[in-house]
Amino acid sequence: MAERQSLKDRLPRGALVPLVAAALWWISSSGGLLSGPMAVTPLQVIQAPFLDVSGRELWVSLLASAVRVLAGGVVGGLIGLVLGYLAGMYRLAGLGLAPTIHTARQVALFAWIPLLTAWFGNGESTKLVFTALSTFFPLFLATEQGIRRTPVDLIEVAHTLSLRRWTRIHQLYLPAALPSIYVGLQIAALSAWIGTIGAEYAIGNGRGLGSYIASARDQFRMDIVIAGVFALAGGGVLLSAVVERITTKLSPWNRKR
Repeated sequence: MAERQSLKDRLPRGALVPLVAAALWWISSSGGLLSGPMAVTPLQVIQAPFLDVSGRELWVSLLASAVRVLAGGVVGGLIGLVLGYLAGMYRLAGLGLAPTIHTARQVALFAWIPLLTAWFGNGESTKLVFTALSTFFPLFLATEQGIRRTPVDLIEVAHTLSLRRWTRIHQLYLPAALPSIYVGLQIAALSAWIGTIGAEYAIGNGRGLGSYIASARDQFRMDIVIAGVFALAGGGVLLSAVVERITTKLSPWNRKR
């Protein structure tokens, strides 16, 4: 019993399924159950980003994608926060903005790519706009809903005390909306990451993790494709962890008194 508990403590949470899948993959590829140009071993996948000339492009591609996520995500996030605040705070702005944005949000994200390429071409602009769009919708919705869910009792107290507009915004509405905004920020970060890779994959040109995977697919380099997919998953996990850590540090209810 103690040995089982010790093994459980040593294994990272959620590691059992990936380890079993990797073992089955290794046995199948080494035993000849998998064959052909599309069959690769785990060792080939691990070696590709370090020893293969084409595989080493992974690191530059990751950097290019990260820069796009940061640039497009900041722009889209700021616009989402501002418009979400206006839609949640002011009835007229809500009636004017919210129905249109919520309708546009129902369109599948990648369905925007043909329209964006028609407007902005097949270059960097389209990828950045798509990343911004991926970030905009979750943050707009989270901010709008967070502002609207401010407790009515607190709003009445603010009116009774005749608090100035900036004081109400800073001390009432934003703190009340922060939990919703933080959840929206985590969703927006992952949406921006997936959207960036998807846009790079669909458009194909230039550097980026999506272009890297698309190029490897065209060359039938399954080892590089799988390495790119692992990098995609790892980048998403890392980005999610960073955003969660930042929001936790910034949360007023988590600050030490």
